[in-house]
Amino acid sequence: MKIFAFINQKGGVGKTTVAINLARALSLKNYKILLIDFDPQANAGSGLGIRVNKEESIYQALIEGNCERFFKNPYPNFYVLPSSIDLVGLEVELVDLPEREYLLKKLIEKSTFNGFPLKNFFDFIFIDSPPSLSLITVNILTACEGVIIPLQCEYYALEGLSLLVRTIRGIKKSFNPDLVLFGLVLTMYDKRNRLSYEVAEEAKNHFKWIVFNTLIPRSVRVSEAPSFGKPVIDYEPQNKASLSFIELAEEFLERVKNYSK
Repeated sequence: MKIFAFINQKGGVGKTTVAINLARALSLKNYKILLIDFDPQANAGSGLGIRVNKEESIYQALIEGNCERFFKNPYPNFYVLPSSIDLVGLEVELVDLPEREYLLKKLIEKSTFNGFPLKNFFDFIFIDSPPSLSLITVNILTACEGVIIPLQCEYYALEGLSLLVRTIRGIKKSFNPDLVLFGLVLTMYDKRNRLSYEVAEEAKNHFKWIVFNTLIPRSVRVSEAPSFGKPVIDYEPQNKASLSFIELAEEFLERVKNYSK
């Protein structure tokens, strides 16, 4: 299992933060990572100090059918295919296309890097998604093998989780039979807040089989890091959230290994 999507239709749950920092933590362990930003807000790119226009982004890569020349390399072993606001128009452009749900999947399958297919060159491919259940999200779910859901430890975040799980199961049935609900990451956990504890316990009760044990704590440094164009792991390595992402990477690798058995 190599291709993972980070998805939640609710905004502000730490989806992009988890994608960036888990990717960075794995790159520090010498795994080759590609992070595809398929969100028109382009936060994954900007959070890594990458700013592009549509001629340099995944939007143009979709037109050309190969994304190799658009890769950015902010850190060793860590590559990014950035997005741009122009991706907003993709929803309209896809309406009349045949097999429109498979556009991203085909791009990943056809693209190469250093002469190798992407899945052969990279150890893991991560896809960051928009905070919606749109045709773009359907493309992401069709292209990936495993879904990771970041869940903010607040009541409203938990409320929409069942709808998201139903959507994933619907995509699995209609477009991607190999799709796996791989993990649920609890974010913005505050041990002083009783609500955080209750939401975490509720998630574990209903989704025990996929909840990661590692909790990502609430931290001001996590919010500050993107404004400096850095993952929090690099912005403040000894921060409690940074250490949690390193721990999450270990748990992620162990779970991947168990799936491959």
